[in-house]
Amino acid sequence: QVQLEESGGGLVQAGGSLTLSCVVSGHTFSRYAMGWFRQVPGKERDIVAAISWSGDTSHYADSVKGRFAISRDNAKNTVYLRMNSLKPEETAVYYCAGTQGSSVYIQKSDYGYWGQGTQVTVSS
Repeated sequence: QVQLEESGGGLVQAGGSLTLSCVVSGHTFSRYAMGWFRQVPGKERDIVAAISWSGDTSHYADSVKGRFAISRDNAKNTVYLRMNSLKPEETAVYYCAGTQGSSVYIQKSDYGYWGQGTQVTVSS
């Protein structure tokens, strides 16, 4: 059974940084493309960043380009999201997601595996 477990969320002041981690178990992590999404109550779950299984291709939402960085360590079955210069409007639950495939996937429907989410709160 595939399991994804996020960690690293918390409370941070505007302009601060956080690094989220997602550890994956139960499948060959290196063959899975991964993504980070975020969701606020009453809104859709939106893509933040995504990375190919090899780590050589990534995608970012326009709103986070230049501030966030997605990376992965296939030896540790872990994908990371480094978030810098955080803004209050980025307060949300952040989810890690995984899918089989060799590309980069940016649609929520592309992903079959999800973590439980980790809360990120950015205070003003």
